[in-house]
Amino acid sequence: MLQDKLEDLLRFIYPDEDPASLAARVVEAFFPEPAQIRKTPRAPDIQGQWTEDDVILITYGNSIIDGHHKPLDLLQDFLVRYLEGSFTGVHILPFFPFTSDEGFSVTDYTAVNPVLGDWPDINRIADKFLLMSDLVLNHMSSQGPWFSAYLQGQAPYDAYFVEADPSEDLSAVVRPRTSPLLREVETANGTRHVWCTFSHDQVDLNFANPEVLLEFLRIMRLHIDNGVRIIRLDAVAFLWKRVGTNCIHLPETHAIIQLMRALLDQSEASVVLLTETNVPSQENLSYFGVRNEAHSVYNFSLPPLLVHAMLTGTSRYLNQWQMAMPPAPLGCAYLNFSASHDGIGMRPAEGLLPETDIQLMLERAEAFGGRISMRSTPDGGEKPYELNITFYEFMKGTKNGEDAFQFDRFICSQTIVLALEGIPAIYIHALLATENDHEGVRKSGVNRAINRHRWNYPALREHLDSEDSVHAKSLTEINRRARIRRAQPAFHPNATQFTMQLGDGFFGFWRQSLHRDQSIFAVHNVTAEAVTLPARSLNLIEGETWIDLLTGEAIEPHNNMIGFAPYQCRWITNRLPVADAQAARD
Repeated sequence: MLQDKLEDLLRFIYPDEDPASLAARVVEAFFPEPAQIRKTPRAPDIQGQWTEDDVILITYGNSIIDGHHKPLDLLQDFLVRYLEGSFTGVHILPFFPFTSDEGFSVTDYTAVNPVLGDWPDINRIADKFLLMSDLVLNHMSSQGPWFSAYLQGQAPYDAYFVEADPSEDLSAVVRPRTSPLLREVETANGTRHVWCTFSHDQVDLNFANPEVLLEFLRIMRLHIDNGVRIIRLDAVAFLWKRVGTNCIHLPETHAIIQLMRALLDQSEASVVLLTETNVPSQENLSYFGVRNEAHSVYNFSLPPLLVHAMLTGTSRYLNQWQMAMPPAPLGCAYLNFSASHDGIGMRPAEGLLPETDIQLMLERAEAFGGRISMRSTPDGGEKPYELNITFYEFMKGTKNGEDAFQFDRFICSQTIVLALEGIPAIYIHALLATENDHEGVRKSGVNRAINRHRWNYPALREHLDSEDSVHAKSLTEINRRARIRRAQPAFHPNATQFTMQLGDGFFGFWRQSLHRDQSIFAVHNVTAEAVTLPARSLNLIEGETWIDLLTGEAIEPHNNMIGFAPYQCRWITNRLPVADAQAARD
């Protein structure tokens, strides 16, 4: 029973509160209408939340502008004009009023940023595409109305933000930034020091106060009612603070996610909970819980390992990591990506890559025009936190320098993302092979702006109408491969995956559909060399017809060598419906 489950969680999170009355308030906040509640909760092992059909675009609401139309209208036009049939979902990065950090310093969670549009514009996109939005719940803008009311001592906001004593030992606190953790402010109640995990414009919210939790449950309901079907919990790992600990992944944080999951399992609207935890792999996987926390987690280790494989021409570490990755529990899925609005996080590579190889990646990032952002360590030092560079520019060369294979190397990397177990998500600037935006960095002073270019829509459309444009070539080829992927049951996010040992020059894995009627051997040459692979190494079943989905080429099961051009990918399958054959030819 939902009430019992909520009471158990609330008794742990808020031991000083009456769990029964608080549970009733939680239900009222999240389910203001009785029709919103299912009679029975969803089973944790259902497969219906996603299929092989799902491919998601990641974008800002104003990644495309023209100076005349609402950016959300332009985004919808771009989605329908260029992506319908290849992409099924869109993650619109924070589309709320904000003051800094490109939307992640929110002032009002209930409104759409008027610079972008309004709720009806969001609704129209949600009518055609699976919509993901951000719940930026760890912190809020210091210039927003909640914090202004806090400074004035107004209830209930006077207890909405985390305060700390600067004399206490906070050295163990894990930080993703190098700025001071505490910010001194003057309030109606005197001088206070507020907790700022990310920046002094982003003040951490006090989830030890149950009123804050209730506020965010009401916000979640508003977003769901406006068509959101994937809720991304931004920076959720830092949610709970306890002096004397590292203040990351604390048990109360996991309990709050479990509470949100329990509510969603009882919701008539089918909504996926996604946790954003840019941390080492095993810490990240903990957010599946026991199939009672996130439905989906970002595969944060994939981007740095993918870059490393492409730079070095060896899949050794990518293979080792993939072999050790457990399949996502039933009812859960990985979210696979290569690039995002942030940089390529280096914390998820910790323990997976040797220090010398990490240094190589730093050197190559800078050589190819990128930048390096740092984080503070508990000993007072600094370590690389992320590499700021567009993914296309990072594929400019290898450890040996620039070469002629940038495009092929880049498409290989995106093909791997489309084929791996999980749901693929492609950032708009990867999709469009966007170059580094050095002018954006110069104007903003923010390293991350290098990968947050604003495309002028008429100029972009000119590029996309030109056969010679790398942007058009990238869009066309990723769209083609996405359409092929969507027709393959073996690419269901929960379909079986087995990592193959094909030598360091290949990254290969076998996928088998849930009904075992289709196999795909996804094999990717990660080198700049033309190479061959014995067909017998793939275990192709005799007597069946095997086809490379990407070329339409027939593959003989035995006694022949399969050729691979530099960075060529092959998806070799025993099941090729008519629609797939046509897609392979198009």
